[in-house]
Amino acid sequence: MQREDSSHFDHLYQLVDLLVCAGVLLATLALPGMLDSGASPGNATSFSLVAFGIGSALSWPLGFQVLDFYAFQRRNRLDIIQHRLLTLGMRVAVAQCAMAFVFSPPVTIGMPVVCTVLQLAALCGLRAIVYRTSHWIRRNERHDRNVVIVGSGPRAAYVKNVIDQNPGWGLHIIGFVDNDTPPEGASVAPEQIFKISDMNDLISDQVIDEVIVACPRSMLGSIIEAVDSCATAGVPITLLSDLFGDYLPAPRTTRFGSMPALSFAPVHHNRFMISIKRAIDIAGALVGLSLSLPAIAVAALAIKLTSPGPIFFRQVRCGFNGRHFMMYKLRTMEVNAEARKLELDEHNEMDGPVFKMTHDPRVTKVGHTLRRYSIDELPQFWNVLVGDMSLVGPRPPVPVEVAEYQTFERRRLSMRPGITCLWQVSGRNKVGFEDWVRLDLEYIDTWSLRSDLSILLRTLPAVMSGDGAS
Repeated sequence: MQREDSSHFDHLYQLVDLLVCAGVLLATLALPGMLDSGASPGNATSFSLVAFGIGSALSWPLGFQVLDFYAFQRRNRLDIIQHRLLTLGMRVAVAQCAMAFVFSPPVTIGMPVVCTVLQLAALCGLRAIVYRTSHWIRRNERHDRNVVIVGSGPRAAYVKNVIDQNPGWGLHIIGFVDNDTPPEGASVAPEQIFKISDMNDLISDQVIDEVIVACPRSMLGSIIEAVDSCATAGVPITLLSDLFGDYLPAPRTTRFGSMPALSFAPVHHNRFMISIKRAIDIAGALVGLSLSLPAIAVAALAIKLTSPGPIFFRQVRCGFNGRHFMMYKLRTMEVNAEARKLELDEHNEMDGPVFKMTHDPRVTKVGHTLRRYSIDELPQFWNVLVGDMSLVGPRPPVPVEVAEYQTFERRRLSMRPGITCLWQVSGRNKVGFEDWVRLDLEYIDTWSLRSDLSILLRTLPAVMSGDGAS
């Protein structure tokens, strides 16, 4: 019954969201300056406005449905809910601008954005009211959801403690299912424990809304009977992702052929945002190549006139997930630089597998200037354009360095490498390898388009000052 009530509540939530969005749209159209006074009246104009209005009102509920926003709101914090609303709001703004372009309603250019912002504010306010009200009701022991915990050891005790600390979730523990008796002093009382063979009777005699599996790995083989009973009766099952150790990141539900699967990626970056990042990379690379061609031409002439050898330096680097690609730079060293590297190893000023030397004798006179202002990096816009690199991302290492990485350091390769990065704007060669890795992992773990923009804005002053370059 409670699962049916939850489904009805979700449908009611969708209807309320639709009505709120439609109401805000009408209110926005009533604001001064939102309607285009120059539009010609007629049936076509009326149709376009109605079509845009329907699309605008539906965009939020449909977005919630696609992102599974209506599920698991009970256990989400308010700040997480509102952050997801803000993220969806950016997509809705793009969608409403696209609908305005397609349907051409008699509205001003800024109307879709204003409407989205007002809808976002209204939905955030609605969520806050519902969140506070529902948690107050649940704390007063109303509309409880009954749960059964599989296991009675430390992991089950942890689940019990979390539920006790969050009365606003409205969860009531019916009991624990385990064939073993908990040790003396355990937080789980023996009278609360049922045998695994009792699961069918529990489901028949009690209203159970959820079963939480919190047993150790050693017990997995023995709980099949309990899991089968839940699946047969249609009782939802929650499996804690730390079952295989604390080192695994949070999983994401995917599919492997026809089978559902759990993906334990280091960081689950939003695919839509990654696509936007790639679009920005392509546009930025085209602009970068166009603007830098004169500088590349002048630098190429200087290299040719001052030192024998090719203008461009090509080197195999490790990209996304360790894939090898050919990276291009303007040559700043003597032709035999790689052969001389062994004799200079004792002068390496960088810890870890990276070689850095402030006064490297292999660097040519022109090369010093090119390196100081990162002019030698300009050809990498081509690598960005073809997809080997990004404008912003961890710097691509050479395979020899990667071979010496510790396991956790390889996570630097879990994102497309970039022309600039946090290390680039934080002092470059003044930063040790350990801090370099820390900065790269910080970037990967907290990545957003905003962080990319921040790094790009900090790159030009860092390059112009030549700080940390060698």
